[in-house]
Amino acid sequence: MDFSLTEEQKLIQQAARDFAQTELLPEVIERDDAQRFPKEEVKKLGELGFLGMMVDPKYGGSGLDTLSYVLAMEELSKIDASTSVVMSVNNSLVCWGLEAFGTEEQKEKYLTKIATGEILGAFCLSEPEAGSDATSQKTTAIDKGDHYILNGTKNWITNGSSASVYIVIAQTDKEKKHRGINALIVEKGVEGFEIGPKENKLGIRGSDTHSLMFNDVKVPKENRIGEDGFGFKFAMKTLAGGRIGIAAQALGIAAGAYEMALKYSKQRKAFGTEICNHQAIAFKLADMHTEIQAARLLVYQAAMDKDNGKDYDLSGAMAKLYASKVAMETTVEAVQIHGGNGFVKDYHVERLMRDAKITQIYEGTSEIQKIVISRSILRD
Repeated sequence: MDFSLTEEQKLIQQAARDFAQTELLPEVIERDDAQRFPKEEVKKLGELGFLGMMVDPKYGGSGLDTLSYVLAMEELSKIDASTSVVMSVNNSLVCWGLEAFGTEEQKEKYLTKIATGEILGAFCLSEPEAGSDATSQKTTAIDKGDHYILNGTKNWITNGSSASVYIVIAQTDKEKKHRGINALIVEKGVEGFEIGPKENKLGIRGSDTHSLMFNDVKVPKENRIGEDGFGFKFAMKTLAGGRIGIAAQALGIAAGAYEMALKYSKQRKAFGTEICNHQAIAFKLADMHTEIQAARLLVYQAAMDKDNGKDYDLSGAMAKLYASKVAMETTVEAVQIHGGNGFVKDYHVERLMRDAKITQIYEGTSEIQKIVISRSILRD
């Protein structure tokens, strides 16, 4: 086993770290307070090639591997998870799905612009009554011959108002259950498509999360991804890769909180010495460091499985389950190490604690990951 990174991967990691420190850190607290979407920061990410990292260069992407993407996600998430989730959705849920399953016409029309960051994409699966139970789609896409008529509501959509292209999962034939679901490409601005108010969230407050309403929206047949009835399988395959990105986000949140806690513990004094010299604090740091490294290895393994063409359903689910758990526990301990200062915004760790929680919920809750894992190990 070789855990060393290539020179190219190290350069990607350093570039992401530099971007996080110089571009994201200066106004990250203000963006969180104001729930302001990081428009200029995301634009710069696109210019640097971070919004289509794994896409073939012929479609405007960077042509990098999944591990490079994970490294970049980790570094950005140490500072600003609101920005990194935009990058995650664009890369994992939109670009990957379009490149893997879209037609050449769809790739030329949409992927080339999304991969460069000229426009953003959004992935629309969750509904008021169909979050974890993705088979229970109430949004319908009625086949009208050369087009579909789309009706329904989607909830908690990242890039909800900033995206220009939306991949919408909808039920065409209820009798066929999950085999009657389709994935459709919908453009912003089409008649009958409305965007609801921005959600007032606990964490990742800078990202724009909205409900979307579709009222008799006409979608051309050429905007369907894959064969008729492929939508559910498309969603599950796409989410399996998306979980690796969110696992990397959770890893970054944990690592960022740990780095802040470690630095603070070497500066803050109590009872005549730096608090890192007290065993109670030193042991917390030891646990945090160990658990983060374990999570990192799980995340890297999932990325490498994907890069090597192996089945990554199990490794991706384990990575997301464990990394999100570590993110939550580490950020809570980071606040504790900071004491009263950890409870105020200036020290950043309270924001990281709020951001960490969503990694246990979106792109498959921790409970769903346990279902995926248990099914896999029992099947074997």
